[in-house]
Amino acid sequence: MIARRTLFAAIAIAAALLLLVLLWRALEPGGWTVPKALTLLCFMGVAPWLGICAGNGLAGFAIATLSRHPARAVLPRNIDPGSGPITLRTALAVTVRHEDMALVLPPLRRLLDRLDALGHAARFDLHILSDTQDPRHIAAEADAVAAFRAAGPVPGRIRYRRRAENTGFKAGNVMDFLDHHAEGCDLAVMLDADSEMSAESVLRLVRLLQAAPEAGLVQHLTVGLPAAAGFPRLFQFGMRAGMRIWAIGQAWWQGDEGPYWGHNAAFRIAPFRAHCKLERLPDGSAILSHDQVEAARLRAAGWGVWMWADEDGSYEHNPPALPEFLARDARWQAGNLQYRHLLRLPGFRAMGRWQLIQAMLLFTGAPLTVAMLALTAISVATGGGAEVPQARVAALAIAWPLIVYLPKWLGYTQVLLSAQQRARYGGGARFVAGALAETLFSFLLDPPALVSKTITMLRLTVGLKAGWAAQNRQQRGVGWGEAARMFGPHTAAGAAVFALLAAGSWGAALWALPFAGGLLVSIPFCVLTADPAVSAWLRRHRVAAIPEEFAQTEVS
Repeated sequence: MIARRTLFAAIAIAAALLLLVLLWRALEPGGWTVPKALTLLCFMGVAPWLGICAGNGLAGFAIATLSRHPARAVLPRNIDPGSGPITLRTALAVTVRHEDMALVLPPLRRLLDRLDALGHAARFDLHILSDTQDPRHIAAEADAVAAFRAAGPVPGRIRYRRRAENTGFKAGNVMDFLDHHAEGCDLAVMLDADSEMSAESVLRLVRLLQAAPEAGLVQHLTVGLPAAAGFPRLFQFGMRAGMRIWAIGQAWWQGDEGPYWGHNAAFRIAPFRAHCKLERLPDGSAILSHDQVEAARLRAAGWGVWMWADEDGSYEHNPPALPEFLARDARWQAGNLQYRHLLRLPGFRAMGRWQLIQAMLLFTGAPLTVAMLALTAISVATGGGAEVPQARVAALAIAWPLIVYLPKWLGYTQVLLSAQQRARYGGGARFVAGALAETLFSFLLDPPALVSKTITMLRLTVGLKAGWAAQNRQQRGVGWGEAARMFGPHTAAGAAVFALLAAGSWGAALWALPFAGGLLVSIPFCVLTADPAVSAWLRRHRVAAIPEEFAQTEVS
Protein backbone atom coordinates (compact mmCIF):
# COMPACT_ATOMS: atom_id res chain seq x y z
CA MET A 1 0.00 0.00 0.00
CA ILE A 2 2.94 2.34 0.63
CA ALA A 3 4.04 1.95 -3.00
CA ARG A 4 0.52 2.68 -4.26
CA ARG A 5 0.20 5.78 -2.12
CA THR A 6 3.62 6.99 -3.19
CA LEU A 7 2.69 6.59 -6.86
CA PHE A 8 -0.64 8.36 -6.29
CA ALA A 9 1.12 11.23 -4.54
CA ALA A 10 3.67 11.48 -7.36
CA ILE A 11 0.91 11.75 -9.97
CA ALA A 12 -0.97 14.33 -7.90
CA ILE A 13 2.12 16.45 -7.32
CA ALA A 14 3.15 16.24 -10.98
CA ALA A 15 -0.29 17.41 -12.15
CA ALA A 16 -0.30 20.30 -9.67
CA LEU A 17 3.23 21.32 -10.66
CA LEU A 18 2.29 21.23 -14.34
CA LEU A 19 -0.55 23.67 -13.74
CA LEU A 20 1.65 25.79 -11.49
CA VAL A 21 4.25 26.13 -14.25
CA LEU A 22 1.60 26.99 -16.84
CA LEU A 23 0.03 29.55 -14.51
CA TRP A 24 3.43 31.07 -13.70
CA ARG A 25 4.25 31.40 -17.41
CA ALA A 26 0.88 33.01 -18.10
CA LEU A 27 1.31 35.54 -15.28
CA GLU A 28 5.01 36.28 -15.68
CA PRO A 29 5.03 38.64 -18.72
CA GLY A 30 4.83 42.29 -17.72
CA GLY A 31 6.32 41.70 -14.29
CA TRP A 32 4.82 40.63 -11.00
CA THR A 33 2.09 42.71 -9.38
CA VAL A 34 0.07 42.26 -6.21
CA PRO A 35 -2.96 40.75 -8.07
CA LYS A 36 -0.65 38.31 -9.86
CA ALA A 37 1.09 37.26 -6.66
CA LEU A 38 -2.26 36.76 -4.94
CA THR A 39 -3.48 34.67 -7.88
CA LEU A 40 -0.50 32.39 -7.48
CA LEU A 41 -1.11 32.18 -3.73
CA CYS A 42 -4.76 31.23 -4.27
CA PHE A 43 -3.66 28.48 -6.65
CA MET A 44 -1.65 26.86 -3.86
CA GLY A 45 -4.92 26.24 -2.03
CA VAL A 46 -6.63 24.80 -5.11
CA ALA A 47 -3.69 22.62 -6.21
CA PRO A 48 -4.28 19.67 -3.81
CA TRP A 49 -7.77 19.02 -5.19
CA LEU A 50 -6.50 19.24 -8.76
CA GLY A 51 -3.83 16.69 -7.92
CA ILE A 52 -6.40 14.34 -6.40
CA CYS A 53 -8.43 14.52 -9.61
CA ALA A 54 -5.39 13.50 -11.66
CA GLY A 55 -4.26 10.74 -9.29
CA ASN A 56 -7.65 9.09 -8.90
CA GLY A 57 -8.45 9.54 -12.57
CA LEU A 58 -5.31 7.94 -13.99
CA ALA A 59 -5.20 5.09 -11.46
CA GLY A 60 -8.89 4.35 -11.85
CA PHE A 61 -8.75 4.39 -15.64
CA ALA A 62 -5.77 2.02 -15.76
CA ILE A 63 -7.46 -0.50 -13.48
CA ALA A 64 -10.89 -0.18 -15.10
CA THR A 65 -9.37 -0.73 -18.53
CA LEU A 66 -6.90 -3.52 -17.74
CA SER A 67 -8.74 -5.56 -15.10
CA ARG A 68 -11.55 -8.02 -15.81
CA HIS A 69 -13.08 -7.32 -12.38
CA PRO A 70 -12.05 -3.78 -11.32
CA ALA A 71 -14.13 -3.74 -8.14
CA ARG A 72 -12.59 -7.01 -6.93
CA ALA A 73 -9.13 -5.91 -8.05
CA VAL A 74 -9.11 -2.96 -5.63
CA LEU A 75 -10.50 -4.78 -2.60
CA PRO A 76 -7.97 -5.08 0.24
CA ARG A 77 -8.04 -8.81 -0.48
CA ASN A 78 -9.59 -10.79 -3.30
CA ILE A 79 -13.10 -11.95 -2.40
CA ASP A 80 -15.88 -13.10 -4.69
CA PRO A 81 -19.11 -11.73 -3.17
CA GLY A 82 -21.33 -13.40 -5.74
CA SER A 83 -22.34 -16.55 -3.93
CA GLY A 84 -22.57 -18.29 -0.61
CA PRO A 85 -25.25 -18.58 2.08
CA ILE A 86 -26.34 -15.61 4.13
CA THR A 87 -25.59 -16.31 7.77
CA LEU A 88 -25.79 -12.88 9.41
CA ARG A 89 -29.01 -11.09 10.28
CA THR A 90 -29.25 -7.65 8.68
CA ALA A 91 -31.32 -4.56 9.41
CA LEU A 92 -32.27 -2.54 6.35
CA ALA A 93 -32.32 0.92 7.94
CA VAL A 94 -33.92 3.86 6.12
CA THR A 95 -33.71 7.39 7.51
CA VAL A 96 -36.57 9.76 6.67
CA ARG A 97 -37.48 13.32 7.61
CA HIS A 98 -40.47 15.13 6.10
CA GLU A 99 -40.42 12.86 3.05
CA ASP A 100 -43.08 11.97 0.52
CA MET A 101 -43.57 8.34 1.51
CA ALA A 102 -45.15 7.58 -1.86
CA LEU A 103 -41.63 7.95 -3.25
CA VAL A 104 -39.77 6.29 -0.39
CA LEU A 105 -41.75 3.07 0.07
CA PRO A 106 -42.08 1.48 -3.42
CA PRO A 107 -38.32 0.84 -3.81
CA LEU A 108 -38.31 -0.77 -0.37
CA ARG A 109 -41.15 -3.06 -1.40
CA ARG A 110 -39.22 -4.10 -4.50
CA LEU A 111 -36.16 -4.82 -2.37
CA LEU A 112 -38.05 -6.91 0.17
CA ASP A 113 -39.95 -8.85 -2.49
CA ARG A 114 -36.75 -9.68 -4.34
CA LEU A 115 -34.97 -10.78 -1.16
CA ASP A 116 -37.95 -13.02 -0.44
CA ALA A 117 -37.87 -14.45 -3.96
CA LEU A 118 -34.19 -15.28 -3.52
CA GLY A 119 -34.96 -17.14 -0.30
CA HIS A 120 -33.48 -14.68 2.19
CA ALA A 121 -36.59 -13.34 3.92
CA ALA A 122 -35.60 -14.69 7.32
CA ARG A 123 -32.30 -12.77 7.36
CA PHE A 124 -33.56 -9.23 6.67
CA ASP A 125 -35.81 -6.81 8.55
CA LEU A 126 -36.75 -3.30 7.46
CA HIS A 127 -36.49 -0.41 9.92
CA ILE A 128 -37.89 3.00 8.98
CA LEU A 129 -36.20 5.59 11.18
CA SER A 130 -38.13 8.83 11.23
CA ASP A 131 -36.93 12.23 12.38
CA THR A 132 -40.07 13.96 11.13
CA GLN A 133 -41.06 16.89 13.34
CA ASP A 134 -43.68 18.74 11.29
CA PRO A 135 -47.17 17.81 12.57
CA ARG A 136 -48.49 18.04 9.01
CA HIS A 137 -46.24 15.16 7.98
CA ILE A 138 -46.35 12.95 11.08
CA ALA A 139 -49.83 11.48 10.63
CA ALA A 140 -49.45 10.99 6.86
CA GLU A 141 -46.08 9.27 7.36
CA ALA A 142 -47.43 6.91 10.03
CA ASP A 143 -50.49 6.05 7.94
CA ALA A 144 -48.35 5.35 4.87
CA VAL A 145 -46.06 3.02 6.82
CA ALA A 146 -49.04 1.24 8.40
CA ALA A 147 -50.54 0.57 4.99
CA PHE A 148 -47.14 -0.54 3.71
CA ARG A 149 -46.77 -3.02 6.57
CA ALA A 150 -50.25 -4.40 6.14
CA ALA A 151 -49.72 -5.01 2.43
CA GLY A 152 -46.68 -7.22 2.99
CA PRO A 153 -46.67 -10.94 3.67
CA VAL A 154 -44.91 -10.54 7.05
CA PRO A 155 -45.89 -7.20 8.64
CA GLY A 156 -43.76 -7.87 11.72
CA ARG A 157 -40.52 -7.62 9.77
CA ILE A 158 -41.25 -3.94 8.98
CA ARG A 159 -40.67 -1.65 11.94
CA TYR A 160 -41.27 2.06 12.27
CA ARG A 161 -39.81 4.38 14.90
CA ARG A 162 -40.16 8.16 15.09
CA ARG A 163 -38.05 10.25 17.46
CA ALA A 164 -39.73 13.07 19.31
CA GLU A 165 -36.61 15.22 18.85
CA ASN A 166 -34.01 14.95 16.09
CA THR A 167 -31.02 15.33 18.41
CA GLY A 168 -27.77 14.92 16.50
CA PHE A 169 -29.57 15.01 13.14
CA LYS A 170 -29.11 11.87 11.01
CA ALA A 171 -26.14 10.54 12.98
CA GLY A 172 -28.19 10.78 16.16
CA ASN A 173 -31.11 9.07 14.46
CA VAL A 174 -28.94 6.15 13.39
CA MET A 175 -27.19 5.80 16.74
CA ASP A 176 -30.51 5.88 18.61
CA PHE A 177 -31.63 2.99 16.43
CA LEU A 178 -28.44 1.03 17.06
CA ASP A 179 -28.64 1.62 20.81
CA HIS A 180 -32.31 0.79 21.32
CA HIS A 181 -33.87 -0.97 18.34
CA ALA A 182 -31.28 -3.16 16.58
CA GLU A 183 -31.30 -6.11 18.94
CA GLY A 184 -30.75 -9.45 17.21
CA CYS A 185 -29.12 -7.86 14.14
CA ASP A 186 -25.47 -8.30 13.19
CA LEU A 187 -25.30 -5.86 10.27
CA ALA A 188 -27.06 -2.72 9.10
CA VAL A 189 -27.51 -1.64 5.50
CA MET A 190 -27.99 2.12 5.56
CA LEU A 191 -30.33 3.72 3.05
CA ASP A 192 -31.30 7.33 2.57
CA ALA A 193 -34.85 8.30 1.69
CA ASP A 194 -33.79 8.69 -1.95
CA SER A 195 -31.72 5.48 -2.07
CA GLU A 196 -32.61 2.41 -4.08
CA MET A 197 -30.64 -0.82 -3.95
CA SER A 198 -31.25 -4.11 -5.69
CA ALA A 199 -31.41 -7.25 -3.58
CA GLU A 200 -28.30 -8.46 -5.37
CA SER A 201 -26.31 -5.38 -4.33
CA VAL A 202 -27.46 -5.73 -0.71
CA LEU A 203 -26.51 -9.40 -0.68
CA ARG A 204 -23.14 -8.47 -2.17
CA LEU A 205 -22.36 -6.15 0.75
CA VAL A 206 -23.48 -8.73 3.30
CA ARG A 207 -21.38 -11.47 1.71
CA LEU A 208 -18.33 -9.21 1.68
CA LEU A 209 -18.67 -8.59 5.42
CA GLN A 210 -19.26 -12.28 6.06
CA ALA A 211 -16.12 -13.23 4.13
CA ALA A 212 -13.94 -10.50 5.67
CA PRO A 213 -14.25 -10.50 9.47
CA GLU A 214 -11.66 -7.71 9.62
CA ALA A 215 -13.94 -5.34 7.64
CA GLY A 216 -16.30 -3.18 9.65
CA LEU A 217 -17.97 -1.31 6.78
CA VAL A 218 -18.32 -1.69 3.02
CA GLN A 219 -19.40 1.32 0.95
CA HIS A 220 -21.07 0.55 -2.39
CA LEU A 221 -20.46 2.89 -5.32
CA THR A 222 -23.73 4.73 -5.94
CA VAL A 223 -25.03 6.26 -9.17
CA GLY A 224 -28.08 8.25 -10.22
CA LEU A 225 -31.42 6.74 -11.13
CA PRO A 226 -33.01 7.43 -14.51
CA ALA A 227 -34.35 10.97 -14.33
CA ALA A 228 -37.15 12.70 -16.16
CA ALA A 229 -35.98 16.27 -15.53
CA GLY A 230 -33.21 17.77 -17.62
CA PHE A 231 -30.95 18.87 -14.76
CA PRO A 232 -30.49 15.51 -12.98
CA ARG A 233 -30.46 13.69 -16.31
CA LEU A 234 -27.43 15.59 -17.56
CA PHE A 235 -25.75 15.77 -14.17
CA GLN A 236 -25.88 12.06 -13.42
CA PHE A 237 -24.69 11.07 -16.91
CA GLY A 238 -21.33 12.69 -16.19
CA MET A 239 -21.36 11.84 -12.49
CA ARG A 240 -21.66 8.14 -13.26
CA ALA A 241 -18.65 8.17 -15.59
CA GLY A 242 -16.52 10.21 -13.21
CA MET A 243 -17.46 8.47 -9.97
CA ARG A 244 -16.78 5.01 -11.38
CA ILE A 245 -13.21 5.94 -12.31
CA TRP A 246 -12.74 8.05 -9.15
CA ALA A 247 -13.94 5.28 -6.83
CA ILE A 248 -11.76 2.61 -8.45
CA GLY A 249 -8.69 4.83 -8.31
CA GLN A 250 -9.34 5.93 -4.75
CA ALA A 251 -9.99 2.38 -3.52
CA TRP A 252 -6.74 1.25 -5.14
CA TRP A 253 -4.56 3.50 -2.99
CA GLN A 254 -6.70 3.86 0.12
CA GLY A 255 -7.24 0.13 0.62
CA ASP A 256 -9.02 -0.66 3.87
CA GLU A 257 -9.12 3.01 4.90
CA GLY A 258 -11.78 4.07 2.45
CA PRO A 259 -14.71 6.50 2.60
CA TYR A 260 -18.23 6.23 3.97
CA TRP A 261 -20.98 8.28 2.37
CA GLY A 262 -23.71 7.59 4.92
CA HIS A 263 -25.96 5.50 2.65
CA ASN A 264 -25.91 2.52 0.31
CA ALA A 265 -23.41 0.88 2.63
CA ALA A 266 -23.33 -1.98 5.15
CA PHE A 267 -21.58 -2.09 8.51
CA ARG A 268 -21.22 -4.29 11.57
CA ILE A 269 -23.51 -2.96 14.25
CA ALA A 270 -21.44 -3.80 17.35
CA PRO A 271 -18.21 -1.95 16.40
CA PHE A 272 -20.11 0.92 14.79
CA ARG A 273 -22.14 1.41 17.97
CA ALA A 274 -19.01 1.12 20.13
CA HIS A 275 -16.77 3.52 18.22
CA CYS A 276 -18.89 5.91 16.15
CA LYS A 277 -20.87 7.89 18.71
CA LEU A 278 -20.23 11.53 17.82
CA GLU A 279 -19.60 14.15 20.47
CA ARG A 280 -20.65 17.72 19.97
CA LEU A 281 -18.21 20.22 18.50
CA PRO A 282 -16.39 22.72 20.73
CA ASP A 283 -19.05 25.35 20.05
CA GLY A 284 -21.78 22.95 21.20
CA SER A 285 -23.22 22.25 17.76
CA ALA A 286 -23.82 18.78 16.36
CA ILE A 287 -21.71 17.33 13.55
CA LEU A 288 -23.71 17.59 10.35
CA SER A 289 -21.61 15.53 7.92
CA HIS A 290 -21.17 12.49 10.11
CA ASP A 291 -20.16 9.79 7.63
CA GLN A 292 -16.44 10.48 7.12
CA VAL A 293 -15.96 10.96 10.84
CA GLU A 294 -17.60 7.61 11.53
CA ALA A 295 -15.40 5.91 8.93
CA ALA A 296 -12.26 7.44 10.46
CA ARG A 297 -13.32 6.37 13.96
CA LEU A 298 -14.07 2.84 12.79
CA ARG A 299 -10.71 2.49 11.07
CA ALA A 300 -8.86 3.94 14.07
CA ALA A 301 -10.43 1.19 16.17
CA GLY A 302 -8.88 -1.43 13.90
CA TRP A 303 -11.80 -2.15 11.55
CA GLY A 304 -11.42 -1.99 7.80
CA VAL A 305 -13.51 0.42 5.73
CA TRP A 306 -13.81 -1.01 2.22
CA MET A 307 -15.14 0.28 -1.07
CA TRP A 308 -17.04 -1.88 -3.56
CA ALA A 309 -16.34 0.21 -6.66
CA ASP A 310 -19.03 -1.21 -8.94
CA GLU A 311 -22.15 0.77 -9.80
CA ASP A 312 -24.43 -2.21 -10.45
CA GLY A 313 -27.61 -2.12 -8.37
CA SER A 314 -26.87 0.87 -6.12
CA TYR A 315 -28.74 4.09 -6.87
CA GLU A 316 -29.87 7.44 -5.53
CA HIS A 317 -32.02 10.31 -6.76
CA ASN A 318 -30.26 13.53 -7.70
CA PRO A 319 -31.74 17.00 -7.04
CA PRO A 320 -34.45 17.90 -9.58
CA ALA A 321 -33.21 21.42 -10.41
CA LEU A 322 -30.31 23.81 -9.86
CA PRO A 323 -31.72 25.50 -6.71
CA GLU A 324 -32.09 22.14 -4.95
CA PHE A 325 -28.64 21.08 -6.14
CA LEU A 326 -27.03 24.18 -4.66
CA ALA A 327 -29.03 23.83 -1.44
CA ARG A 328 -27.70 20.29 -1.05
CA ASP A 329 -24.17 21.53 -1.74
CA ALA A 330 -24.59 24.20 0.93
CA ARG A 331 -25.63 21.58 3.49
CA TRP A 332 -22.66 19.39 2.62
CA GLN A 333 -20.34 22.39 2.68
CA ALA A 334 -21.46 23.45 6.15
CA GLY A 335 -21.01 19.90 7.41
CA ASN A 336 -17.65 19.22 5.78
CA LEU A 337 -16.12 22.48 6.97
CA GLN A 338 -16.89 21.45 10.55
CA TYR A 339 -14.13 18.87 10.20
CA ARG A 340 -11.52 21.56 10.87
CA HIS A 341 -12.46 21.27 14.54
CA LEU A 342 -11.64 17.56 14.58
CA LEU A 343 -8.26 17.39 12.87
CA ARG A 344 -6.20 17.80 16.04
CA LEU A 345 -8.29 15.50 18.20
CA PRO A 346 -6.83 12.12 19.20
CA GLY A 347 -8.32 8.89 17.89
CA PHE A 348 -7.66 9.18 14.15
CA ARG A 349 -5.14 7.48 11.91
CA ALA A 350 -3.26 9.54 9.33
CA MET A 351 -5.53 8.38 6.50
CA GLY A 352 -8.58 9.20 8.61
CA ARG A 353 -7.36 12.77 8.99
CA TRP A 354 -6.68 12.88 5.26
CA GLN A 355 -10.26 11.78 4.55
CA LEU A 356 -11.49 14.75 6.58
CA ILE A 357 -9.11 17.12 4.80
CA GLN A 358 -10.14 15.79 1.39
CA ALA A 359 -13.79 16.36 2.27
CA MET A 360 -13.00 19.97 3.11
CA LEU A 361 -10.95 20.46 -0.06
CA LEU A 362 -14.09 19.71 -2.06
CA PHE A 363 -15.39 23.12 -0.94
CA THR A 364 -12.45 25.24 0.19
CA GLY A 365 -11.19 25.54 -3.39
CA ALA A 366 -14.35 27.36 -4.52
CA PRO A 367 -13.66 30.82 -3.02
CA LEU A 368 -10.02 30.53 -4.03
CA THR A 369 -10.97 29.74 -7.63
CA VAL A 370 -13.42 32.66 -7.69
CA ALA A 371 -10.71 34.91 -6.25
CA MET A 372 -8.28 33.75 -8.94
CA LEU A 373 -10.80 34.66 -11.63
CA ALA A 374 -11.40 38.10 -10.14
CA LEU A 375 -7.68 38.78 -9.64
CA THR A 376 -6.92 37.69 -13.19
CA ALA A 377 -9.55 40.06 -14.54
CA ILE A 378 -8.04 42.90 -12.53
CA SER A 379 -4.54 42.03 -13.78
CA VAL A 380 -5.65 41.97 -17.40
CA ALA A 381 -7.62 45.22 -17.10
CA THR A 382 -4.79 47.09 -15.43
CA GLY A 383 -1.93 45.54 -17.38
CA GLY A 384 -2.99 46.11 -20.98
CA GLY A 385 -3.63 43.63 -23.75
CA ALA A 386 -0.02 43.65 -24.89
CA GLU A 387 0.99 41.92 -21.68
CA VAL A 388 -1.39 38.97 -22.14
CA PRO A 389 0.60 36.05 -23.63
CA GLN A 390 -2.13 34.41 -25.69
CA ALA A 391 -0.31 31.12 -26.36
CA ARG A 392 0.55 30.65 -22.67
CA VAL A 393 -3.00 31.50 -21.61
CA ALA A 394 -4.29 28.98 -24.17
CA ALA A 395 -2.05 26.24 -22.75
CA LEU A 396 -3.34 26.91 -19.23
CA ALA A 397 -6.96 27.13 -20.40
CA ILE A 398 -6.68 23.70 -22.02
CA ALA A 399 -4.72 21.95 -19.26
CA TRP A 400 -6.89 23.17 -16.35
CA PRO A 401 -10.22 21.55 -17.38
CA LEU A 402 -8.34 18.50 -18.67
CA ILE A 403 -7.16 17.82 -15.12
CA VAL A 404 -10.32 18.97 -13.31
CA TYR A 405 -12.56 16.73 -15.42
CA LEU A 406 -10.02 13.95 -15.94
CA PRO A 407 -11.88 11.19 -14.04
CA LYS A 408 -15.09 11.91 -15.93
CA TRP A 409 -13.49 12.18 -19.37
CA LEU A 410 -11.48 9.01 -18.75
CA GLY A 411 -14.76 7.38 -17.73
CA TYR A 412 -16.20 8.39 -21.09
CA THR A 413 -13.10 7.02 -22.80
CA GLN A 414 -13.42 3.70 -20.99
CA VAL A 415 -16.98 3.28 -22.25
CA LEU A 416 -15.97 4.13 -25.82
CA LEU A 417 -13.17 1.54 -25.71
CA SER A 418 -15.62 -1.26 -24.88
CA ALA A 419 -18.18 -2.50 -27.42
CA GLN A 420 -20.20 -4.00 -24.59
CA GLN A 421 -20.27 -0.72 -22.67
CA ARG A 422 -21.17 1.28 -25.77
CA ALA A 423 -24.09 -1.05 -26.40
CA ARG A 424 -25.40 -0.46 -22.87
CA TYR A 425 -25.63 3.25 -23.71
CA GLY A 426 -27.40 2.75 -27.02
CA GLY A 427 -24.27 2.78 -29.19
CA GLY A 428 -21.18 4.92 -29.58
CA ALA A 429 -22.79 7.79 -31.47
CA ARG A 430 -25.56 8.22 -28.92
CA PHE A 431 -23.06 8.00 -26.07
CA VAL A 432 -20.80 10.66 -27.60
CA ALA A 433 -23.81 12.94 -28.06
CA GLY A 434 -24.65 12.52 -24.37
CA ALA A 435 -21.05 13.15 -23.34
CA LEU A 436 -20.89 16.35 -25.40
CA ALA A 437 -24.20 17.58 -23.98
CA GLU A 438 -23.04 16.83 -20.45
CA THR A 439 -19.69 18.56 -21.02
CA LEU A 440 -21.45 21.75 -22.09
CA PHE A 441 -23.77 21.33 -19.10
CA SER A 442 -20.76 21.08 -16.73
CA PHE A 443 -19.08 24.17 -18.19
CA LEU A 444 -22.30 26.12 -17.58
CA LEU A 445 -23.00 24.60 -14.15
CA ASP A 446 -19.62 24.93 -12.47
CA PRO A 447 -19.18 28.74 -12.52
CA PRO A 448 -22.46 29.56 -10.71
CA ALA A 449 -21.87 26.59 -8.39
CA LEU A 450 -18.45 27.97 -7.44
CA VAL A 451 -19.90 31.41 -6.74
CA SER A 452 -22.70 29.88 -4.65
CA LYS A 453 -20.16 27.91 -2.63
CA THR A 454 -18.21 31.13 -2.10
CA ILE A 455 -21.35 32.89 -0.84
CA THR A 456 -22.02 29.98 1.52
CA MET A 457 -18.44 30.19 2.77
CA LEU A 458 -18.87 33.88 3.51
CA ARG A 459 -22.12 33.23 5.36
CA LEU A 460 -20.48 30.56 7.50
CA THR A 461 -17.47 32.81 8.14
CA VAL A 462 -19.65 35.54 9.64
CA GLY A 463 -21.26 33.01 11.95
CA LEU A 464 -24.54 32.15 10.27
CA LYS A 465 -25.59 28.68 11.38
CA ALA A 466 -26.47 25.90 8.95
CA GLY A 467 -29.25 23.43 9.52
CA TRP A 468 -30.27 20.21 7.83
CA ALA A 469 -33.59 21.14 6.25
CA ALA A 470 -35.97 18.79 4.47
CA GLN A 471 -35.24 18.30 0.79
CA ASN A 472 -37.50 18.71 -2.21
CA ARG A 473 -37.13 15.66 -4.46
CA GLN A 474 -40.07 16.35 -6.79
CA GLN A 475 -39.53 17.44 -10.38
CA ARG A 476 -40.52 21.07 -10.84
CA GLY A 477 -40.08 24.00 -13.15
CA VAL A 478 -38.16 27.10 -12.11
CA GLY A 479 -39.68 30.46 -12.97
CA TRP A 480 -37.72 33.35 -14.40
CA GLY A 481 -38.40 35.47 -11.32
CA GLU A 482 -37.06 32.84 -8.93
CA ALA A 483 -34.00 32.30 -11.11
CA ALA A 484 -33.34 36.03 -11.41
CA ARG A 485 -33.54 36.54 -7.64
CA MET A 486 -31.21 33.63 -7.00
CA PHE A 487 -28.67 34.23 -9.78
CA GLY A 488 -28.76 37.97 -10.23
CA PRO A 489 -25.54 38.33 -8.19
CA HIS A 490 -23.88 35.59 -10.22
CA THR A 491 -24.81 37.30 -13.48
CA ALA A 492 -23.53 40.65 -12.22
CA ALA A 493 -20.26 39.07 -11.12
CA GLY A 494 -19.85 37.46 -14.53
CA ALA A 495 -20.57 40.73 -16.33
CA ALA A 496 -17.98 42.52 -14.20
CA VAL A 497 -15.33 39.88 -14.84
CA PHE A 498 -15.83 39.88 -18.61
CA ALA A 499 -15.97 43.66 -18.77
CA LEU A 500 -12.57 43.83 -17.08
CA LEU A 501 -11.12 41.09 -19.27
CA ALA A 502 -12.44 42.63 -22.48
CA ALA A 503 -11.08 46.02 -21.45
CA GLY A 504 -7.60 44.54 -21.34
CA SER A 505 -7.67 41.76 -23.92
CA TRP A 506 -10.49 40.26 -25.98
CA GLY A 507 -8.36 37.14 -26.35
CA ALA A 508 -8.25 36.65 -22.59
CA ALA A 509 -12.01 37.16 -22.41
CA LEU A 510 -12.57 34.42 -24.98
CA TRP A 511 -10.28 31.97 -23.15
CA ALA A 512 -12.19 32.70 -19.93
CA LEU A 513 -15.53 31.63 -21.40
CA PRO A 514 -15.25 27.95 -20.35
CA PHE A 515 -14.45 29.01 -16.79
CA ALA A 516 -16.82 31.93 -16.26
CA GLY A 517 -19.24 32.01 -19.18
CA GLY A 518 -21.78 30.10 -17.09
CA LEU A 519 -22.14 33.14 -14.84
CA LEU A 520 -23.51 35.23 -17.72
CA VAL A 521 -26.21 32.67 -18.55
CA SER A 522 -26.89 31.31 -15.06
CA ILE A 523 -30.48 32.59 -15.06
CA PRO A 524 -31.59 30.96 -18.35
CA PHE A 525 -29.49 27.88 -17.49
CA CYS A 526 -31.42 27.45 -14.25
CA VAL A 527 -34.78 27.87 -15.98
CA LEU A 528 -34.12 25.75 -19.05
CA THR A 529 -32.56 22.76 -17.27
CA ALA A 530 -35.77 22.50 -15.22
CA ASP A 531 -38.15 23.30 -18.09
CA PRO A 532 -40.62 20.44 -18.76
CA ALA A 533 -40.44 20.94 -22.52
CA VAL A 534 -36.63 20.79 -22.56
CA SER A 535 -36.72 17.75 -20.29
CA ALA A 536 -39.23 16.02 -22.55
CA TRP A 537 -37.05 16.72 -25.60
CA LEU A 538 -34.02 15.19 -23.91
CA ARG A 539 -36.00 12.08 -22.96
CA ARG A 540 -37.60 11.74 -26.37
CA HIS A 541 -34.24 11.83 -28.13
CA ARG A 542 -32.55 9.86 -25.33
CA VAL A 543 -29.88 12.47 -24.84
CA ALA A 544 -27.71 11.50 -21.85
CA ALA A 545 -29.69 8.29 -21.32
CA ILE A 546 -28.10 5.85 -18.88
CA PRO A 547 -28.04 2.04 -19.31
CA GLU A 548 -31.09 1.43 -17.09
CA GLU A 549 -33.15 3.57 -19.41
CA PHE A 550 -32.22 1.44 -22.40
CA ALA A 551 -32.59 -1.81 -20.49
CA GLN A 552 -36.06 -0.75 -19.29
CA THR A 553 -35.48 -2.24 -15.87
CA GLU A 554 -37.86 -1.93 -12.97
CA VAL A 555 -35.72 0.85 -11.47
CA SER A 556 -37.49 4.17 -11.94
